[in-house]
Amino acid sequence: MTRTMKALVKAKAEPGLWMHEVPVPEIGPDDVLVKVTRTGICGTDLHIFKWDQWAQGAVPVPMTIGHEYSGTIAELGTNVTHLNLGQRVSGEGHVIGFKSRASRAGRFHLDPETKGVGVNLPGAFAEYVRIPAFNIVPLPDAVDDELASILDPLGNAVHTALAFDLVGEDVLITGAGPIGIMSAAVARHVGARHIVITDPNDNRLELAKKVEPSVVTVNTTEDLRALANSLGMTEGFDIGFEMSGAPAAMATLTEHLVMGGRIAMLGLPAKPFEYDFAKMVLKMLTIKGIYGREMFETWHKMLAMLQSGLEIRPVITNRFKAEDFETAFQSAIQGGAGKIVLEW
Repeated sequence: MTRTMKALVKAKAEPGLWMHEVPVPEIGPDDVLVKVTRTGICGTDLHIFKWDQWAQGAVPVPMTIGHEYSGTIAELGTNVTHLNLGQRVSGEGHVIGFKSRASRAGRFHLDPETKGVGVNLPGAFAEYVRIPAFNIVPLPDAVDDELASILDPLGNAVHTALAFDLVGEDVLITGAGPIGIMSAAVARHVGARHIVITDPNDNRLELAKKVEPSVVTVNTTEDLRALANSLGMTEGFDIGFEMSGAPAAMATLTEHLVMGGRIAMLGLPAKPFEYDFAKMVLKMLTIKGIYGREMFETWHKMLAMLQSGLEIRPVITNRFKAEDFETAFQSAIQGGAGKIVLEW
C-alpha cells in the first residue's frame, strides 16, 4: 500500500500553490528520508508562487517546492552508515554531480550539474523529503529546529560575509532583506569595525537594528557620504555586500568604496542593467559573485558561529502552521516580514 503525505505543490502552471496528498518519496541506497519539522519560506518560493518568468522556465509542474528545512531522519539508504535514525538534521539544498573538474577537486559548490531541491527536485515543503546522504548536515544541540530551518539563507549570508577578510574593516551592505541583515550580524561577529546597511524600506532597517543593534542603518534617500564622514571614514568603506539585486546598489557601492575596495555580490538582478566599468577599473575594485554556500565549509562556519554566540533568531518574524501557508505566503509577498517559518 502506497504511503501518502501532505505536500505543498506547484500543481498548475499559474500563480498559487496547493496542499496535496502525494506519495511519500522512496529512497535509494545513498539517500535518507527526512521527517520535516520546520521549513523557511525563501525568495525562490515566492517566485514560484507568483509564477513569474524565471519560475516558468525553471520549475517543472507538478513539483513539491521548498528547500529550507529541518527535521529528523526517518529512513536510511542501505549504503548510509554514518547517520542514524532519529538524528536531527538539516542539509544542503543543492544536489551536485561528481563528474566535473570542480566537483572532483572538492569544489562542490561550483559543479555545473547542480540541481535544486524544491526547484528541479521534489522539495521539503512536505511531511517527508528525500535527500542524498552526502547533503545531510547533522545538527548540534545548540541549534534548534527553528534556527535550523533557516540555515540555508544564513549560509548565503555567511558565504557572502566571509568572502573577504573583515577583521577591522568598514563594511557597507546594500539591501536589508533577511540575508542582508544576517550578513551584518556575521560581520559584527567576526570583527568588522563599522557596519552600515542601507535600504529604502524603514521597516527592514528597523528589523536590522533588532537583529544587530550595533549596525548603523541608513535609508537610501539619506546622505551616505556624510554618515561615513561622521564615523571617521575619510576614504570610504573597505568592503561591500550587495544583497539587493538593485542596479542603484552597485552604483552606491562603486561610489563609496575605497580605492582597491572589494564587493561580494549575492543580490541577483531581475534583468541586465548598465554599470560604469570605467569607475570599477579606475578604483581597482574586486567584485566576487556569490551563489549558495560552499559545501561544506560554510555549513561548518555558520554552525560554529551559532554555537559561539551569533544571534540571528530575531530575523524570524512570523511563524505559521503549514496548513496556513496561504496566509504565510501573503505575509511574505507584502514585504514587511523577515524570515517566515512553517511548522509541519
